[in-house]
Parts: sequence; C-alpha cells; structure tokens
Amino acid sequence: MKKWIGMLCAIMGGLYGYQWSEPIVHALFISEGSGQALVVKLLMVIGMFAIGAGVGRIVAKLLEYGEISASQVSVGELFSGTAGLVTGLIISVLLFPSLQHLVGVEPILPLVVTALLGILGLRIGHSKKEEISQWLGKIKLQVSGAPSVKPTAEHKILDTSVIIDGRIADICKTGFIEGTLVIPEFVLEELQHIADSSDLLKRNRGRRGLDILNKIQKELDVKVLIYEGDFEDVSEVDSKLVKLAKVLGGSVITNDFNLNKVCELQGVAVLNINDLANAIKPVVLPGEEILVQVIKDGKEHGQGVAYLDDGTMIVVEGGRDFIGMMLEVMVTSVLQTSAGRMIFAKPKLLEKAQ
Repeated sequence: MKKWIGMLCAIMGGLYGYQWSEPIVHALFISEGSGQALVVKLLMVIGMFAIGAGVGRIVAKLLEYGEISASQVSVGELFSGTAGLVTGLIISVLLFPSLQHLVGVEPILPLVVTALLGILGLRIGHSKKEEISQWLGKIKLQVSGAPSVKPTAEHKILDTSVIIDGRIADICKTGFIEGTLVIPEFVLEELQHIADSSDLLKRNRGRRGLDILNKIQKELDVKVLIYEGDFEDVSEVDSKLVKLAKVLGGSVITNDFNLNKVCELQGVAVLNINDLANAIKPVVLPGEEILVQVIKDGKEHGQGVAYLDDGTMIVVEGGRDFIGMMLEVMVTSVLQTSAGRMIFAKPKLLEKAQ
C-alpha cells in the first residue's frame, strides 16, 4: 500500500512539474523547441517527481498512524464522535448565510466558526457516547420487531453462570420469579463457545447450560425473550449485561460475585441465586437437636464434620469417633459468614454425660 501511494504521488508530482515547466520556460524567454527548454522541463519533472515521492511517504505515514489510532477506538466512540462532528458542521453551514450578511465580516470567519463548531461537536459526541449507546440500544429493540420489549423492571436478564448453574429452572418452576426472562444473544454465543470447547469439563458445562435454556423455553410456563441486539463497543459479556439492564430498566440474575458487585456499583438491580439459597436455608437455633451423619474429620483435633441436606456444614465437637455413623447432636452456636452458614454442635450423648 505504501509503495502504491508513493508511486501515485510521484507520478502526480511529475505531471504537475511538466505542466508548470511551460510557464517557467516562457518566463525565462526561452524558445519552446530549444535544448534549454527541454532541460528546464526535464529538471522540473524530475524535481516535482522527487517532491511527489517525498509527499507520498509522508501521506503513507500519516495514513498508517491514522489506521493504528482508529483501530484503538471503539465503534461506539467512533460513531458518537462522528455524529457530533457532523452535527457541528451542519450547524455551521446553517449559520453561513447569517455570517455573510454581517457588516465587516472577514472571509476567514466562516471557516473559523466551522472548525470550532466541528471540534465542539466532536468533543460533545465523544463525551456522550454512553447515552448515545443506550439510545441506539432502544432503537435496536424497536427495530427487532418485538413491540413488547420496553424498558421495564419486569425484565430479568440471565447471565451465563446462572444458566449453567441450573437452579434458575427450578426457581422458575416454583413461580417465584415474575416477568420476562431475557436471554441476550451474546450470552447464547458464549454458551455455544463453551459447549464447543476442547476441555471436557467446559464442554459439559456449556451443554448443560443449553439444556437448561431448552427446558425453560419448552417445559416451564414463563415468558422468554431472546434479545438479538449487541453492544459492539464493549467486549466483556458482564459489561454488556450491565448496559442491557440499564437500557431495559430490568434486573440481572446471576450467581457471580464479581458481577453482583459491578451491578451494585452501576446502580443496576441484581438478583443473586446464592443469596436466595442462603436466605431460604432452614434456621437452626442453639439448643436444637438434629440428626446428622458424621462423614469426615474436622480441622481441629477430635472434630467431625457433617452436612445438612441443603449443604450447610456442621462441625461436631468430639465427633471424630462417630465418623460414618448417624448421630443426634445438639446445636451450640451458629456462625454466618460470606461463604454461607456454619453450625457448631456437640453429640447429645456427650451432652447427657456431662
């Protein structure tokens, strides 16, 4: 590409050199057919050819720099900046008649005003790229042929992790989630990519997610909407989910801790499946008696570990001697942590012996 640009500029320079050589020959009072005229023309062609080649190199460098700079700008930023620039130029064109009728106006003033309005529009468009992106997202929803897709809190947007988790299908079956489940197309693409992975575990997780979606659509009495729009200026799926939630005014359903925090920081409503699971775990109070099976050693000496049906861990003091046995224990304390609920208990036999 650089060679072609350089060659084109050099040829144009040579042509201009030949064209300008004739006035120079006449200015020097040299006869047209003489050898001196031929030398002057030849020198002009060679000189302008060389200048054109140099200009071509500069143009090629500028184009290369512009290409690199443009590749680092997102589509959203490019579109918003261009829209602002065009708007500024249109306003300047509309102002031209008014400027030309002003008394004492210099010819350079319209050009200065055009440049200033263009730069101002470019900066405003770039600073408003988020609002423009949301506005375009709303247009996509209307053009997609789904008039029922309007910004509303009834929309529940599913992320990839909660689909693979699978519990969302059981929750929908119970009827606790109202409104429309929104499944973005970029989430489906991520699931498909995981399902096609060469890693066996990832492949199974991806296929499980697709099976869960198929179950939700065909077996459950719940409204499902496939959102076909995308946010091309954003690469990460989590960021796209947050933007989509803002566009629809809905909430994100997830079990991803990091996405949960990002939604909270962005002011987006979020429903965390793990929080729901912790909230509905049965409440166990100190002094209650429960029947458990001790399955392994605890971290401390003499401790045994058991689990409730919901996965809550029970640390049994002195339970090491009862591994593999069903044992009636008495709850001594309950500890709530960020990882979940932990119950401490003692064997009822030891409690009676004391």
